[in-house]
Amino acid sequence: MPGAVPSLIHDAMLAYAAIGGIVALAFLLIGLDRIDPAAAGAYAFRPLLIPGLMLLWPVAIVCWVRRQGSGGRGTSMRRRHRSAHLRIWIALAVVLPAILLAAMSLRQNGPTEAAPIRLSD
Repeated sequence: MPGAVPSLIHDAMLAYAAIGGIVALAFLLIGLDRIDPAAAGAYAFRPLLIPGLMLLWPVAIVCWVRRQGSGGRGTSMRRRHRSAHLRIWIALAVVLPAILLAAMSLRQNGPTEAAPIRLSD
């Protein structure tokens, strides 16, 4: 018989999942078209969003509420997001090759350093 704390955690997880399922259903049926006009009529990919929406339902609600109150500011918000994405892509284009080059310069000789040892027959 589980104790009080594990059953409380289990019940909290079930409640979180139930709320996430309700929010995911409402968001996919009503909210997605309002947040992203490009998603209007695209119903094939929506089931793929259900697991993420069930886990991140508080974020979906915040986005939904902010977009409802933004009025006509949607284009400036998209512009800011695109410029942020551009800066991130440029940073990744610089940082990832730098990490790869640093790893290659710092790597040791690899598996040829020590003789192999048989663990079992």
